[in-house]
Amino acid sequence: MLQTILIIIAVIVVIGVAALLGLTMTMPNTFRVQRSATMKVPPEKIFPLINDFHQWLAWSPWEKLDPALKRTYSGSSSGPGALYEWEGNKQVGKGRMEITEASPPSKLTLKLDFLKPFEAHNTVDFLLDRQGDSTNVTWAMYGPQGFIFKLMHLVFNMDKMVGKDYEAGLANLKSIVEK
Repeated sequence: MLQTILIIIAVIVVIGVAALLGLTMTMPNTFRVQRSATMKVPPEKIFPLINDFHQWLAWSPWEKLDPALKRTYSGSSSGPGALYEWEGNKQVGKGRMEITEASPPSKLTLKLDFLKPFEAHNTVDFLLDRQGDSTNVTWAMYGPQGFIFKLMHLVFNMDKMVGKDYEAGLANLKSIVEK
C-alpha cells in the first residue's frame, strides 16, 4: 500500500514538473516593462534630468534604498558615453548603465547591465513626447528572457515589481520638473 502511494506521489510530481517546464517553454523569449506619466512642462525641462546620471540622485527610486550605495561615474558627463556603476545592498545589487543614444529632447537609450544578485543585460528607453504644453514621458525596459528568467516570472511578476518602481520614479521626476 505504501509503495502504491509513493508511486502515485512520484507520478504527480513528474507530471507537475513537466507541466511547469512546458508552460515555461511557451513564454516569450523577450520581456518589456513600461510606464508613462504626463508632466506639465516641455521636454526640454525634463531631458537634462535623465541625460545626466548625477541628476538621477534626485528622482530615481533606487537611489534611496541603500544609504551606503557606492556610485562611480565615468565617461562623458552626460549623453552618449556617460557611465554609471553602482554597488549596494540586496535591494539594489550591483550593475552599470551606459547612455548609448541621446536625441534631445525626445529620446534617451541606455544599456543596462545587472551583475548581482543575478546577471541580466537589457535596454532602457526614455521617450518624451510633447503634447501641447505638456510632455508624455515613457520609461521602458526590455530585453531577452532566457529559460531561468521565464521560470522566475512564473513566481515573480516583473511588470508589477519593476513597474511600481518606474511609477515612483516618474512621480518623483514629475514633482521636480513641475515645481
